[in-house]
Amino acid sequence: MSFESALRCRECGREYPLRPIFSCEFCFGPLEVAYDLDGIRESISRDSIEAGPKTIWRYAPFLPCDPEYKVDLGTGYTPLIRADRLAKRLGLDTLWIKNDTVNPTWSFKDRVVSIAIARARQFGFEAMACASTGNLANSVSAHAAAAGMPAYVFIPHDLEEGKVVGSAIYDPTLVMVDGSYDDVNRLCTEVAGSRKWAFVNINVRPYYAEGSRTLAYEVAEQLGWRAPDHVVAPMASGSLFTKIWKGFQEFHKAGLIEEPRTRMSGAQARGCSPITTAFENHTLNFVPQKPNTIARSLAIGNPADGYYALKVMEDTQGGSEAATDDEIVEGVKLLAETEGIFAETAGGVTIACLKRLVESGAIRRDEETVAFITGGGLKTIEAVQGKLTAPLRVSANQASFDEALARREAVGVGVGGA
Repeated sequence: MSFESALRCRECGREYPLRPIFSCEFCFGPLEVAYDLDGIRESISRDSIEAGPKTIWRYAPFLPCDPEYKVDLGTGYTPLIRADRLAKRLGLDTLWIKNDTVNPTWSFKDRVVSIAIARARQFGFEAMACASTGNLANSVSAHAAAAGMPAYVFIPHDLEEGKVVGSAIYDPTLVMVDGSYDDVNRLCTEVAGSRKWAFVNINVRPYYAEGSRTLAYEVAEQLGWRAPDHVVAPMASGSLFTKIWKGFQEFHKAGLIEEPRTRMSGAQARGCSPITTAFENHTLNFVPQKPNTIARSLAIGNPADGYYALKVMEDTQGGSEAATDDEIVEGVKLLAETEGIFAETAGGVTIACLKRLVESGAIRRDEETVAFITGGGLKTIEAVQGKLTAPLRVSANQASFDEALARREAVGVGVGGA
């Protein structure tokens, strides 16, 4: 049973029936799904959730779709890893990594697409579509293939090859657009008005965005039914960031955790940091930017949820940081070398900004902190190629190996490249 009750404007509060619409007819504000939280509270318990499947569908009463229509690839309930080695390097007592690189298409986008395609099927759509910086294209393509639905995915022309292949393998109609993600999104908004396709981040966006809340649900459950002291999460549109906070609040309202006191901090690439720049300028009004960063999955210069992300930072006394491209690469390497997790460039942004936040005192040493790693590194190998320790090249005998290893150790590079 699902408990979504209406679509509600985030600006003026007007409510609409549950239809494939995304903006208010009166003030043009964005629409968000509202729920019968009393009904949810009566229908669930910690025990009932723990008895559920090891996927996002263990939280079905919180999701804005009928589970009968789900396309379940096994998304969610990803590891929450205590990162003691990384914590020591950064100067934190307790650090956790929420590792969403292990989802079916290796990113958190499987969470939002799982909800979007279920709702699209519930509405009767026969085709899926999206505007994407790569991860969403991969997930839409995979879910549509599993459902036997056509998929139309629109991506920027300069996307990383791993993400292009990661969509093309499922045989969607793949459309490469000359321009940035913002150009792609404008085109898709036009196309959505003329085609009866479910554009997951346009006409079914209010439902799609709700999938990110499952990250907060899982973290709270995995921490023993409580919210952490501090969260660091990457920001592109800002939607993921705001939905994590919403998820913690909803778990409290449903009686599952104590009131969250979590401070929310965002992470962006300096080459596309409209939200962080606004935070640094002490304003809730961001100025769109033209992206120029290796972190292409975060390269949204005009973030749809930018204002709301800034409000969450303000309301929770959180913060925001931005990382240079060099810092992003170092962040990817640091996470891999300390915790054995190979993240894409967005993960490098999160770790680099986490480091900055600790160094500036914005995160205290004694705050239990969760960092969200949202995509796998094999999608963006171009970012680290040529910047890693080169392999030893030896002949097939021990003397050659011993000589090469001695030379390597003489210049201070360990066997593991540390």
